Amino acid sequence: MNQIQEKQGRIIEVRKNSFIIGCQEEEIFARLKGGFYEETPDKLPVVGDYVTFLHNPAGDSVIRSVCERKSYLQRPDQARTGVMQPMAANADWCFIVTSLNEDYSYNRIARYAGTALEGGVMPVVILTKADLCEDAERYVREARGISDKVRVHAVSALTGRGLKKLEPYFAPGTTICLLGSSGAGKSTLINALAGEEIMKTGAVRKSDAKGRHTTTHRQLIRLANGVCIIDTPGMREIGMAKAESGIDDTFSDILELESQCRFGNCRHETEPGCAVKAAIADGSLPKERWLLYRSLKEENRNNYAKMKDVSRRIKAMKKERERME
Repeated sequence: MNQIQEKQGRIIEVRKNSFIIGCQEEEIFARLKGGFYEETPDKLPVVGDYVTFLHNPAGDSVIRSVCERKSYLQRPDQARTGVMQPMAANADWCFIVTSLNEDYSYNRIARYAGTALEGGVMPVVILTKADLCEDAERYVREARGISDKVRVHAVSALTGRGLKKLEPYFAPGTTICLLGSSGAGKSTLINALAGEEIMKTGAVRKSDAKGRHTTTHRQLIRLANGVCIIDTPGMREIGMAKAESGIDDTFSDILELESQCRFGNCRHETEPGCAVKAAIADGSLPKERWLLYRSLKEENRNNYAKMKDVSRRIKAMKKERERME
């Protein structure tokens, strides 16, 4: 006789109407209990979440609750205005993987770093394909300048360059979330570090250095040494919303300058005694960095305002339906 038991496991894959839970050596298909559908999206299980569930060996197992998270990564949903899209939960490190070709973007790395810090995950920039770059160290210095919270490594999966320096991140029990564009070398990197082909790799077009989407959905992969890898589909762009503190953490040097301005409400335009303008003038704060900070803050504010507006309209429509009934 099959006995239903309450167990705890970890979400390793999210499908349209079901979830796959990793529990010891098993992979268990499960669905949500009914009450979950009344929750907000950020309360629903995502890849990396630890959950309690009723294990039914003879049928559908049922997820009962999501355990408290230590980190949570999300971004604005490009297809649905006003909605945040979850990416992963309970990651210790966020590997921001970008290759040293046309894929490299200071702006995008800053966005990823802000998203990671907002979610409580430490960002590590991995510059791949260093063997194809004549001056990889220049890019390392530039990427380090994005934030004092960011670690940066230039590596080559082909030659093995820099891979040894990544070993401390792969301690047993650690969870690493991979973010980056298609073709940036995420799968190749993990295969090289694991010493076996765990993840499929795709070719990169020479014309624009873009790769095929070898990962089509978020998934958690458990390595033999106890490390968990959360792989995500490639993202060429990542928007900013609900990331105020993450942006501030990324640009903490600018926040420090703002605190030194003569006036507390300084707009950093024509006011006297502006520490930001002085730093730009003497070259200690690159103007491009200041402009990027301002644009990310503005984008974050605008997207958050849109989300609040959408939320208000949805609530108003719900009340109207209830009144009509």
